[in-house]
Order: sequence, then C-alpha cells, then structure tokens
Amino acid sequence: MCGIAGFVGAGSSEDLKRMIAAVARRGPDDAGQWEDLERGVHMGHRRLSILDIGGGHQPMLTSDGRLVIVFNGEIYNFAELREQLIALGHRFHTDHSDTEVLLNGYREWGAQLPGRCNGMWAFVIYDVARKRLFGSRDRFGKKPLYYTSQGGTFAFGSELTALRAHPSVGSTLSRLALKKYFGYGYIPAPHSILENVHKLPGGCSFTLNLDDVSLTPKVDRYWHFSLEPYAGAEIPADPEGVWGEEIRSRLDTAVRRRLVADVPVGVFLSGGIDSSAITAFASRHVAAGRLETFSIGFEEPSFDESAHARRVAEIFGTNHHVEILSMARAVALLPEIARELDEPMGDSSLLPTYLLSQFTRRHVKVALGGDAGDELFAGYDPFVALRKAETYAKLVPRPVHKAICMLAARMPVSHRNMSFDFRLKRTLRGLGQPRRLWLPVWMAPLSASELADLFSEPIDLEEVFSEAIGAWEGCTQTDSIDRALQFYTTLYLQDDILVKVDRATMMHGLEARAPFLDIDFVDLVRRIPSAWKYRNGQTKYILKKALDPVLPAEVLHRKKKGFGVPIGAWFRDGSLGVDTSAPPASLNGAFIAAKVAEHMGGRSDQRAFLWNTWLLQSWLNGHSS
Repeated sequence: MCGIAGFVGAGSSEDLKRMIAAVARRGPDDAGQWEDLERGVHMGHRRLSILDIGGGHQPMLTSDGRLVIVFNGEIYNFAELREQLIALGHRFHTDHSDTEVLLNGYREWGAQLPGRCNGMWAFVIYDVARKRLFGSRDRFGKKPLYYTSQGGTFAFGSELTALRAHPSVGSTLSRLALKKYFGYGYIPAPHSILENVHKLPGGCSFTLNLDDVSLTPKVDRYWHFSLEPYAGAEIPADPEGVWGEEIRSRLDTAVRRRLVADVPVGVFLSGGIDSSAITAFASRHVAAGRLETFSIGFEEPSFDESAHARRVAEIFGTNHHVEILSMARAVALLPEIARELDEPMGDSSLLPTYLLSQFTRRHVKVALGGDAGDELFAGYDPFVALRKAETYAKLVPRPVHKAICMLAARMPVSHRNMSFDFRLKRTLRGLGQPRRLWLPVWMAPLSASELADLFSEPIDLEEVFSEAIGAWEGCTQTDSIDRALQFYTTLYLQDDILVKVDRATMMHGLEARAPFLDIDFVDLVRRIPSAWKYRNGQTKYILKKALDPVLPAEVLHRKKKGFGVPIGAWFRDGSLGVDTSAPPASLNGAFIAAKVAEHMGGRSDQRAFLWNTWLLQSWLNGHSS
C-alpha cells in the first residue's frame, strides 16, 4: 500500500517532492521519484512495504527503460499473471513483486490489463516510446486516484493533498460538489471538493497523450458492476446448498489470497457476520493461536460491540486484542482527524475506524475486514424498509402522509445509535420524493427544501443526486431490491465506505484488504437473484445460510449494530460545536444557526447535518493555506 503522485507539463522537481511529501503517511517505509525532464514527466512514490520488500522500490522501470510505473495497491492474482507472462516470453528481475507484473502485463496486454487483475489498485504507467500515460483504478474504487488538467499541467495523486501541493492546481471549492456533500454526506466520483479536480471512478482507466496540448485525459470504463441473476433452469434445485457451498469456497479462497504478505497480517473483528466470517476462514490458513484479531469498544453501551468480538475470537482461537475507549478520548481526536482528511466526508464512523486502525497498526501492517458484505447481500435496514415503503406509497394519500410526518416530528429525540425515531423520520422524509430518490434522501443530512435554504438558491435534485438516479435507473433489473443493491454497491460502497476505510487506515500506514470484493466472489454473488439475498423479511439470507456450518447461531442472527459514535449527544453537551458566526463556503449562516438551536433544544435530531457542517468547517480551517 502506497501513495503516488506526479504530473506532466509545467513544474519542477521541487514541486514533485512536495507532492510526494503530502502523501508520506500512506508510505512511511520508502520514497522515490523519476523524471523525464525533456518531456516534462514527473512521477513520485511513497511506499508501505508489504510484498517483495527488498525488490519492490518505485518508481519501477522495465529493464529497457520503456515503461515506468507508480502503483498503490495489491494484485492478489499476481502469481498466476506472472506465470502467464513468463510463458509468453517475459523476463522478471524481482523475486515476487506485483508491481513488475503490472509493467510486463501492460507491455503484453496494454489497456486490457486491468480486466485481468484481481485486487485493489491505482497505478499510472508512463509509456516512453508512445509518449503516453496510462492510469487505472480498481473495479470498486478501493484505492483512490485524483487528477486534474490546469495551468498547462496534468497532475495526479492518491489524495487531494498531493495535487494541492502543485502550484498549478487551484483551491476553489466546487459549488456542485458542496451540494452533493450535503445531499449524500459524501462527494461521489468523478467530483471532488475542488473545482476542476476529478476522481477517476472505480472500474475506469485513462489515457493521456503527451502531444495533446490541452493535456486532457481520455477516460474509459473497463468494468461495470451489473446484476445478471440466474433464471429458470439455471437456478439449482437446492439453491441454499449449491450456492452456499460456492459462497464458502470462493470466500475462503478470497481470504487465503489476502493473507499473502511478507509482513504480519491481522483481521478487524467487530463480532458481526461479515468480520466473523473473515475470521473463520482466515483461521483455517493460519497456525492455531497465531491469527491476530482486533476490535475496539466504547464505554457507552449502545455503541459497544467488543463483547461479541471477544466471543468470536474465543470460538476460533485467535490472539485477540481489544481496546476500550472513553468517548472523551475519542472526541478529543476529531480535530486532528479532520485536519488530516484530504477531502471532507460525512460518515461519522470514520472516528471509530480511525481508532481501530491506530490500535491495529501497533501490531500488524495489514488487516482484513468485512467491507462490502452488506452491499452485496442486502444487509442494510433500507432493504427492509423498501418493501414496506412501496406498500405505504400505494395506500397512503399525500395529505395523510404529510399529517403523519407532522406527528412523527413531535416524537421525543433520542441520540442512541440508530434510534427508532431517527430511522422513522428519515424514512418518512424519503417517501415524499419519487422512488428513484428514496435511498439517497433517506441517508441525506438534509431534506430537499433544507438544501435550498442552506445554499439560498433553488436546488435541482436531479443534478444533486444524478449518481443515485443513474444507479437506480441503470440497473438491469426492475425490482426495487435489485435497484437498491446497485445503488449501494456502485455508489455508497465506493464513495463512502471504501473512502472512509482507506483514509482511516492510511493515516496510520496500515493496509486494509476486503475479501468480499474479490472479483471471483463478486462474479458469483451478482448472479444470485435478489430474492435469495432479501428473503421473507430477512436480510443477507443466502449468506447466512452459507455460513450456517461456519458460524454459530448467536453470530448469524444477532441484530445488526452500526459502527457508530454518539455525535448527536456530543453536539448537545458541547463536546462538539458548529461555529455559527463563520458559516463555511458562503452557506446560509442563519439556517445553520437555526439547525443548531433546534438540536440543542431537543426539538429535532440534526446530528447528520451538524456533523457534516462541523467537519467541513474543520477541514477548511486545516486547509486554508
């Protein structure tokens, strides 16, 4: 795991050094840079050494100097690709570097290379002979890659902080990105918080011809998540048995692949289904008592899962590490975390993920986690709500709906983790919109009318939620559960969950791996009909059936608990506070002050909006230079 940065065009070696330094925390073990001054190509790298520690220095060149690469990530099928390339006549000079596999793979397959890879990556290759840059990001966007063309320069990097270190890159905030930030709670690709700076979406590659005077890359999609469910005779007579066995087999293989490293590897263990499954399969491939698992807990009971994690660790005989934290210690770290973020994101579980990563990094350099289990198998509450919402929408007239919303608004406010009143009010808010907007509005920090008030201008919801609408309407299936799976997997997973995990882990130089995103596993799961993922009112049905021989019932059927912190209470008791005298980014200060007053007075729960506002303020304060 590493940090990459570089540029073509105007700029100096000193600019490259600053860009590399900006992502130093992503790669604390080594640094390197390579430049073609005649053509104005500058490429830099910070390394977190995981594989082939002695031979994996970057930027890496082919022996003839025709190709140069900077690479962030891990290619889990590098050994198989290496064998194929050797058979095709390619020679290797490193012992087992996946970086060199990418170099030779590009020489052999060109732009078709990403489609052959199983892993997580963001890489840029300079093709000296063709005077071309080729960059790629993994299918789900697990590893970040930003780029921009400004001031006679094309620049790229793992984080916005790297691009901002180049003098040609401006710092103007994107008004549209801000609207999306307060609409979703995160900024979806290809947008970024900065004007004219883009995220390369997951599943995409770019090509930049150096002879192009505009230095504008051509972006192509090499892969798209698509639900193609088995139908008719394709469905086995015993779906639970056949698919269950295949799920176990492929997940076991995915875990085994991700245990390969030249440094210690551990597992994030919350005690939920997904992390417990990863632990169970990992324990098969690690000597008894040698598997390291990690969890954190909080003194606040409704936010603590550490007892469940301990129980799973006991079952599988892991060497379990747990740290119980006070909320006071946790909240004290928030300003530091906000300053270190390269871009604001409104997922408050960033804090416990940061704390877990900090704790884990004291023991290991790599940690496996259960990310993507909920997205692939319909594990979230909205999957349950969708069916009820469809019935509600058919039966309840709009005037009655408005009256119900008014009654719900009078319910007492609770700051417990995912409290009933919080979920009910969010659900009712979404039902006032077309179905294609239900999911993003349910999760949004603000309603449509509130967004307009915050920005003091009319809001085009089709523009703000264009990505969610695209996911919903672009789904190859028409059932609402399928559409929700498409939304969560292509949008929420990429631009919220994986961003949170990447930033939190890399702040501590820790590599996080997600077995559920193994492409062989995903290719199986996307073919399983949604009726077997959400079935008879039960979320993750087929996954639970598959794991029945692996995990005890107490784990499989325990009520889901999110990885949260009591931000609502923190704003009420003054642990956190929004500065209403200095509204960020020219937003409506009177509106912000009114929301603060509502929350402080217990009249409404504004935890999501206040968190997003506080984080934006803190981020701007830390990135004002």
